[in-house]
Amino acid sequence: MARSITQFLRDFLTRIRFLLRRDVPFYLFIAVYTLAGLWFLDAVGALDQAAFLAYRVQWPLVFGVVLPMVAFGADGVMIAIKFRKHRMLAARRLFSPSRMAHFVAGLALLMAFSLFQGDFTSIKNGLPVLRGGFVYDTTQADLDALIHFGTDPWRFLYMIGEYDIVRTVVEWNYNVMWFLICFGVLFFVATSPTVAHIRSRYLVCFCAVWVLIGNLFAGAFLSAGPAFHGLVTGDTARFAEQLAFLAHGASSPNSAVSYQHYLWNAYESGKGSFGSGISAFPSIHVALITLNALFLYEQNRKCGIVAFVYVLFVAASSVYLAWHYAIDGYVSIMLTAAIYYTAKKWAGSALFQPGNAVGAPLLDLAARHALAGKSRRTVAQRLTVS
Repeated sequence: MARSITQFLRDFLTRIRFLLRRDVPFYLFIAVYTLAGLWFLDAVGALDQAAFLAYRVQWPLVFGVVLPMVAFGADGVMIAIKFRKHRMLAARRLFSPSRMAHFVAGLALLMAFSLFQGDFTSIKNGLPVLRGGFVYDTTQADLDALIHFGTDPWRFLYMIGEYDIVRTVVEWNYNVMWFLICFGVLFFVATSPTVAHIRSRYLVCFCAVWVLIGNLFAGAFLSAGPAFHGLVTGDTARFAEQLAFLAHGASSPNSAVSYQHYLWNAYESGKGSFGSGISAFPSIHVALITLNALFLYEQNRKCGIVAFVYVLFVAASSVYLAWHYAIDGYVSIMLTAAIYYTAKKWAGSALFQPGNAVGAPLLDLAARHALAGKSRRTVAQRLTVS
């Protein structure tokens, strides 16, 4: 028993050292990005809008407690149902040195990502200060109408969807389901050895989406979106009917209107807070779900097609709920595709080699010996516990 524990710890420490070294570029990037964010806030006189501490509770709670419990709980259920005759073997696979090393290394990186997310929010808070307000809403709304036959696209959606039950479903999907998918995928990719071959590339794309689309492009073409159009342009009539309909759900737990009020109050207060910051163009909501669809299509084309249909639903929802002009979603899809294919083209470079070097999930030495028999080799092929 003592020898087995010693062997487990030796294998675990060997692998965790390698995995932590593999992630050094990400830690360095987060450090540089954070310093750049602080410099930016100081340069525009918006240090009081820093939101680094806003994520100190929610982020560790979600990624350090809730999602690990869900992941290991799901693995436990799978073992109980799928591997009834070989539960001990499957459990050893689940808690192998390789699996645990990937989990711990991924969890450590995700905790660092709380700083990344806080910096993103801080920079987003400072963009209106830099630009002196939201300067492109009228231009983007007019362009939106121009390419949609002279009509604001939300009107087409409301021809078929101006019902409270539709609004409730769309709000739940946009405010709950989207977060479960996007951050659940981030957790899975960061911690699971089953996707080690795409891990580095996915994380690079994930960071690029937030920084390039959510900071740089957002700052260059800063707009507030339909929900705030009247507040920033003075034209309160253009989206008045849409906002009046959305106000029907103001008291619901996933209300778009309630969160929009929260964001505007945070903007007016000039203080950084959890999830604060207003910028419509381009859409991060659409960008992240597009990124996931592209990677899923790469792994499974049938599932990928379903994912792309969901991308269209999210893009339409962003217009339906007055978060975005339609062009915000269109441009996000194009920019995200450019990020994805650029990273894929560079996949053979040294930047992505550390992730690829880990390869497929590794079994610890004890598990390898335990899988010597033919029947157990068959079982091992069925073990898909991540």
